[in-house]
Amino acid sequence: MTDPADLTVTLVDGYVDEPAHFGVPPYISTYPRFTAGALVDAGVPEENVTYHTIDELRDDRQKWADVADADLMLYIGGMTVPGKYVGGTPAEPDEVRELAWTADGVSVMGGPIRFGVGEENAGAQEMERRNLDYDYLAMADVEAAAYDLVDSGLEGFNNRYRDNEELDRWAAKGAFVVEQHPNHPDYLICEMETSRGCAYRCSFCTEPMYGNPAFRTAESVVREVENLSNRGAKHFRLGRQADILAFGGDGEAPNPDALRRLYGGIREVAPDLQTLHLDNMNPITVVEWPEKARECIRIIAEHNTPGDTAAFGLESADPVVQEANTLNVTADECFEAVKIVNEEAGWRPGETPDNAPTHGPDASNRLPKLLPGINLLHGLKGEREETFEHNKRFLHRVYDAGLMVRRINIRQVMAFEGTEMADEGANIAKEHKKRFQAYKKQVREEIDQPMLRRVAPAGTVLPNVHLEYHQDGKTFGRQLGTYPLLVGIPGERELGQTIDVAVVDHGYRSVTGVPHPLDPNEASMDELTSIPGIGKRTAGDIVINRPYASADEVSAADVDFSKFTDSYPVEHRAD
Repeated sequence: MTDPADLTVTLVDGYVDEPAHFGVPPYISTYPRFTAGALVDAGVPEENVTYHTIDELRDDRQKWADVADADLMLYIGGMTVPGKYVGGTPAEPDEVRELAWTADGVSVMGGPIRFGVGEENAGAQEMERRNLDYDYLAMADVEAAAYDLVDSGLEGFNNRYRDNEELDRWAAKGAFVVEQHPNHPDYLICEMETSRGCAYRCSFCTEPMYGNPAFRTAESVVREVENLSNRGAKHFRLGRQADILAFGGDGEAPNPDALRRLYGGIREVAPDLQTLHLDNMNPITVVEWPEKARECIRIIAEHNTPGDTAAFGLESADPVVQEANTLNVTADECFEAVKIVNEEAGWRPGETPDNAPTHGPDASNRLPKLLPGINLLHGLKGEREETFEHNKRFLHRVYDAGLMVRRINIRQVMAFEGTEMADEGANIAKEHKKRFQAYKKQVREEIDQPMLRRVAPAGTVLPNVHLEYHQDGKTFGRQLGTYPLLVGIPGERELGQTIDVAVVDHGYRSVTGVPHPLDPNEASMDELTSIPGIGKRTAGDIVINRPYASADEVSAADVDFSKFTDSYPVEHRAD
């Protein structure tokens, strides 16, 4: 019998992306934290638990010794929705297999990878269940498997789901592992679970495989946030749930009191909190219980940080596709939900929410508190040529009504065993691939770019943009949060630092910005010419006529230079 106090354990985070769970850096998912807590609860000392991300192992081959030498190696990963990532690259199947080959001790694989593995992390894939040469595949909760395996002296475990009592302990005890993440503490956002499972049964979705909604208490989530905050975490997202509005209720109807305890409690125990965002909100909840939903949305907007996004799973505006795939919201219902979120939470900090303009020349220069995001999924049963037109009409209707959405996710289905899409597979997605690409480009040009100008007009200030990489003579970075804007800044600045940025121009899915406040006495030619209305000649005149005592002295045609320099003069910038 192996004594847990003597065990050495290595956790490898290959990253996860699920319909209601995200863990690609700068995010850390719940899985490694809960698993670490389960190990400690089973008797493994904290100091015997080593955590590495797959990117760490790619960058430093010496760290593979921790994989080889551990008595127990747990791999956690799996993608059940496709995406494109900047902060990290999810593990590919060959890398996952190499980890198993390297481990001399017991090897366990768990997380959403249990649902299946494709040839690559991409859409239009059939996913198959494969053990990839591991000793064990955890076919239920990997954290429960870790606890039971240690408790059995590494002799095995039965696949099972943890209960809420265990979750309360493991979530609190596993907070220490965030300190081992390479992004800790400044560029790391903790994905928080409020519930899992779903009351609805859409044909493609893996979330119903977790069963009906099972909610944690507000007190349990708040206690976990407190422990993470004590370990240096400052950024949090309530993302691991199918519907934030249903928290603390029966799985469908909103519960404003529970949501108030949750958000208010988090604010109380994490005084240094810098980000509080969410992910999933079911639009059918908004329209079925509009008054309660409005109250919940107001509570969220009162406590969250700006730039928050509530992902709406419309999936398709085509009624034929909706019926064939048991989708739970119509295009009309989703439109109404978009309208309600705009009305209750589309205001910008510095405004009074009840009567301030959400966009236009008189609006505040910060991002709105909370906006919807729209998810569209292609390759579903019943998809036809008209499906693409239905989706475009819906998006144009939202834009033409003067409403805002923070982002539009357009993806192709991944077909998993156990879902209704398993029989159809990725055949429809592959058949419509060419049409899908052309349609996606149309949406980016006709909707995304003008919508981005509405959401983040020139002069919008984005605080705390983390600089991540260089490309084509620019520096690119993002804020921490749900679906943050990618910001390109002229010139190559030192990576890893954080600066405030003012938006000057818009792409389809990204913006160009300049450091804020922009000092006309120090601004580069590239920074000056990126401002709308300032060409090379005007920028040259600005440079030649330096120095300036204030932004008002800058003569640049009809450009309102002050919106990019509102903290100028220099001596008052610290204010």
